[in-house]
Amino acid sequence: MTDWFTQMGLDPVIAGKSLGSIIVVIVVVLARWLVLRAIHRTQEPEFSYRADKGLAYSAVVVAGLALTWIWLDAFNNLATYIGIVSAGIAISLSDLLKNVVGWAFILIRRPFKIGDRIEVGGQKGDVVDVRLFRFTMMEVGGHMVAADQSTGRLLHIPNGIVFTQPIANYTEGFEYVWHELAVLVTFESDWRRAREIVQSAIKDHGIRSLETSAAELRKTARKYNIRVGSLSPIVYMTVKDSGVQLTGRFLVDPRKQRGADEAAWSAILDGFAAEDHVDLAYPTYRNIVDISRTSDQNFPGGNGS
Repeated sequence: MTDWFTQMGLDPVIAGKSLGSIIVVIVVVLARWLVLRAIHRTQEPEFSYRADKGLAYSAVVVAGLALTWIWLDAFNNLATYIGIVSAGIAISLSDLLKNVVGWAFILIRRPFKIGDRIEVGGQKGDVVDVRLFRFTMMEVGGHMVAADQSTGRLLHIPNGIVFTQPIANYTEGFEYVWHELAVLVTFESDWRRAREIVQSAIKDHGIRSLETSAAELRKTARKYNIRVGSLSPIVYMTVKDSGVQLTGRFLVDPRKQRGADEAAWSAILDGFAAEDHVDLAYPTYRNIVDISRTSDQNFPGGNGS
């Protein structure tokens, strides 16, 4: 074989390694095809799909090891070979390794736990499972529903995302979130009475035990640099183009925001309906007409005649 390579004008060493590489690739591809063929005949489609992915990764690793062994004279350069192989494995499996490290980070540092409501990578949901490579959330909100309620979909997210995306935890340390409700009344309305109605509504339909909530927040403040302010419901007022806006700000359970919003609005609408001088506002346009000039221009004897 060496003489034949020499006669063809080829370097025997390079030619031999090239032939060996071709044989390795053919053997690996053929072995993968045979195994997959047997699996497809006897197993369910879901198992066949996972086997296909696993065999693909395995084939790449095996072929890479064999080709490296052929081309680097591994017996004479074992340290170099091991270093290159290790680097290749680290690169090819970087996502898997990052997910495993992310899993350890979740268990040790606990940015969230099962049962927490979180938002990460633009996805929001309740954590229902944490595994070696990914965690699972029951999706809430998004484009499928109009509020923070369950969509019925499960989201499977790689653990490595904890290193690349910010995580918002709705329930860690403090079990409630601030919720705002904006009510716009006309300029002619009795805005002071409207403010009293909004204040009463958010007080009745927010959380009940402010003392317990304050104690929880003070406990969390020992771990994080959180300033504990007033937790009482409050109504802020500002002026908009179409009227006076009253914004009620109150604490709610993050899983009950829609219910609290609906109950507060019901109380507000009932309260406004009972008042003669309180009306909801909407975008309006006002035209001011000079009656004296109109009369002069349109009636006999006027300046416009």
